[in-house]
Amino acid sequence: MRICIAQIKPLKGAMQENIQNHLRRIEAAIELKADLIIFSELSITGYEPTLAKELIRDIDGPMFEPFQDLSDQNNIAIGIGLPTKTSKGLNISMLIFRPAQKRIIFSKELLHEDELPYFVCGTKPPFMTIKGQKIAIGICYETLQRVHFEQAIENGADLYIASVAKSEKGIQKAYAHFPTLAKEFKTPILMSNCVGFCDNFLSRGQSAVWDENGNLVSQLDKERQGILVFDLLLKTVDKRYFE
Repeated sequence: MRICIAQIKPLKGAMQENIQNHLRRIEAAIELKADLIIFSELSITGYEPTLAKELIRDIDGPMFEPFQDLSDQNNIAIGIGLPTKTSKGLNISMLIFRPAQKRIIFSKELLHEDELPYFVCGTKPPFMTIKGQKIAIGICYETLQRVHFEQAIENGADLYIASVAKSEKGIQKAYAHFPTLAKEFKTPILMSNCVGFCDNFLSRGQSAVWDENGNLVSQLDKERQGILVFDLLLKTVDKRYFE
């Protein structure tokens, strides 16, 4: 199985432009024969809590059809970040497209206190199975909470993917936290971060892959957009940067 993590530079609230950027990165991942591509937290809207309410869109609407088309035509699963609405309030979510299947939503279960004025916690455990691999998804703050990773392991996760929007300080925490967990639980961890300004901070990329022994297999830099494609069987990575 080949898993792609994407590092992009979302534009604040510019959904159509961000969608086009996503589609280009997905096409590059398809060229590299990826089975799954995951983007950073709130990648479609940018990490902008104050704008979330006005940026809600119908997940089954025509805006997202190009993602389903690419998924269906190329046998690739796709995870994009966006806010979604529930009866209890707004969620920070990941919308998952799978070939010839109904779209599903994973929502952030553990929120940072700064997010509580804008969002509510999700309730559905974020798991999916692709090519026999059970994959757990975490979204930013919760990925640095040990309990979230332990829950994934208890539910039989074979690997863990963190979709984040992190500053330099947050990345330093991630680079200490993820290899320790990967080694302890013998589980690969992949992290997709974005680059550029998000809300009131600068996101510093460095999307990365750690193997089951906690070794850093590969990473992207702090500023450029790019993708990493990790081959779970061969333990190799293909890397590509974009302007």
